[in-house]
Amino acid sequence: MTSQRTRERLIQRLRDEGIGNQAVLEAIRNTPRHIFVDEALASRAYEDTALPIGQGQTISQPFIVARMTELLLEAGPLETVLEIGTGSGYQTAILSKLVKRVYSVERIKSLQLQARKRFQELHVRNIRLHHRDGGMGLPEYAPFDGILVTAAPEGIPRALVDQLRVGGCMILPIGNRSEQVLVRVTRTRTGYEKELLEQVVFVPLLGGTL
Repeated sequence: MTSQRTRERLIQRLRDEGIGNQAVLEAIRNTPRHIFVDEALASRAYEDTALPIGQGQTISQPFIVARMTELLLEAGPLETVLEIGTGSGYQTAILSKLVKRVYSVERIKSLQLQARKRFQELHVRNIRLHHRDGGMGLPEYAPFDGILVTAAPEGIPRALVDQLRVGGCMILPIGNRSEQVLVRVTRTRTGYEKELLEQVVFVPLLGGTL
């Protein structure tokens, strides 16, 4: 079990790195990251680093989780958010503390089942999980106020843009394995606007289900 001091060190590091949204910092402070990683890695859970979760996937470093969440919330409060890539469920759990409802899609069934157990353990009830090809999103539940993508497509998926409400935004990495950039996409009445933010490293967004 990790100490409160260890969590506080992480929060201070996030502040030092520029995370200023107090609600995001509180969500990270109050979400036990150690339950989202294998027990063998629990002692490293509050390091600001990505960690493996199996199936060739990772739990993102806390700074990236905080940064993407902060960017998503920058325009104001959100009711419904779509997450592409449930993974360990850590980012999902953070979002669940900040928006009314989170829809999360995962293509790897075993990861989705593990995440579901963690949400049950935490008594989180505003997350809706779907086992599906993430690139297709969840058109039957659209439009969403925001979309957060935790794996990198090579370009902006138009199918996901179309599931945003007008004025809603999507935060996602785009690029190939050697070069990726974080992007904010805002849906407009005639299409979308994009803003390139910073260099990042994510696993690629793959199609199909496992």
